[in-house]
Amino acid sequence: MDIITHWQGIDPGLRGASVAMGNFDGVHRGHQAVIDHARRADAPLGIVTFDPHPREYFAPHAPPFRLMNTPTRRNRLRRLGVERLYELPFGAPLASLSPEAFARDVLAAGLGIAHVVVGADFCFGKGRAGTAAMLSDFGSALGFGVTVVPLIGGEAGAISSTAIRAALSDGRVQDAADMLGHRHRVDGEVQHGAKRGRTLGYPTANLSLAGLHLPRFGVYAVKVDVIDGPHRGCHEGVASLGVRPMFGKNTPNLEVHLFDFSGDLYGAQLSVAMVELLRGEEKFDTLDALIAQMDADSARARAVLAGA
Repeated sequence: MDIITHWQGIDPGLRGASVAMGNFDGVHRGHQAVIDHARRADAPLGIVTFDPHPREYFAPHAPPFRLMNTPTRRNRLRRLGVERLYELPFGAPLASLSPEAFARDVLAAGLGIAHVVVGADFCFGKGRAGTAAMLSDFGSALGFGVTVVPLIGGEAGAISSTAIRAALSDGRVQDAADMLGHRHRVDGEVQHGAKRGRTLGYPTANLSLAGLHLPRFGVYAVKVDVIDGPHRGCHEGVASLGVRPMFGKNTPNLEVHLFDFSGDLYGAQLSVAMVELLRGEEKFDTLDALIAQMDADSARARAVLAGA
């Protein structure tokens, strides 16, 4: 997959794509429908998206909200067969463009888009003033095709990143997976932690949650892909997501214990899929009580994963 991080001076060989356009946070079923409509036999499949997310630019001090960091989104789009990812840097130059200027200068002149597909609720340009209908008109005038895809609904209504965040906040990871079309994942590099887990008989791999929407704090049954390094492969385990209240005030992170595993994972890239919430985060009075609960959590996680 080619990753293009600008819209000016594009190589002629990277022009002429049929693209889906949007933020694609989560790459949920609605996003996937938009991407599917962009697949054409006569043009490479592309994505036009933005990094950072426009919401991060306009509200830099708002609580973290992203369902995926940039590498996770790239990995998911690659798995869907995307050939060209136009990951446009969102800042003052892009934010100041009127809807017409965005269509003319970025999509037509800059990227040389042949066809663009958007969801029915897509907005663009300064002040989010541009609508899907306006984009169709601009495309007709500027020489690129436009397809507008109706919103996709689930049992609880329209599928959206907002609805998925709500499900994760409640610990309803299966509801989130139903809307996503895949299990929610946390990806990242294994970091050094306090190394308490190994003294308790449960060594863990620690992943940062910086910049991400925080699911409900608690203990989860998980499936884990080790992406690189000597231990590359698929594993099962149990993970604690939260602030570890027994050990003082801590930054939220994800601590993952892999079943039947021995080895050093520091620096490796992990992708952790949330399968089921086993319980909420708790504070224990003694280490013995904590270890007993960890034993019970592990046994329950093995049972859940045996049927997953």
